[in-house]
Amino acid sequence: MQIYLVQHGESVAKEINPDRPLSLQGKQDVTRIADFLKNAGITVNRILHSGKTRARQTAEILAEDLSGNMKVSAISGIDPNDPVDQLSAQIRTWTEDTLVVGHLPFMAKLVAQLVLNNDANVPAAFQPGSVVCLARDENGAWKIQWMLRPELFLNKNKS
Repeated sequence: MQIYLVQHGESVAKEINPDRPLSLQGKQDVTRIADFLKNAGITVNRILHSGKTRARQTAEILAEDLSGNMKVSAISGIDPNDPVDQLSAQIRTWTEDTLVVGHLPFMAKLVAQLVLNNDANVPAAFQPGSVVCLARDENGAWKIQWMLRPELFLNKNKS
């Protein structure tokens, strides 16, 4: 079983739009990541997000490629400064491949809690649009399988 933990794509500044939707760059970054994941054969059974506009938009873009356009669902308790214990405990009981879109520092602390059982030492360098794939081994321990960041998909032909 795998869990995909995603930091939402780049959003516009609060001064431009207090709702903070994805910026054009954020939409492009998430679309590139979604295309790559689809081409790699990644699929998920469900997609969850924090309910904030930028997380919902990120989840919807990913859903187009990874879940056959399934409806994405908002969950509580994954805002930027929420404690990770509750979701960490829930994830340990999940049996379906799931993608969760949230915010920093929550997502980084969640990776640390699942992998290291300690959310103080973060083992993943998130940036907007990043994806960390965790897999549970036969003993129930979570391991980082891989991480993608939007900078890996920059168009090198740009001037």
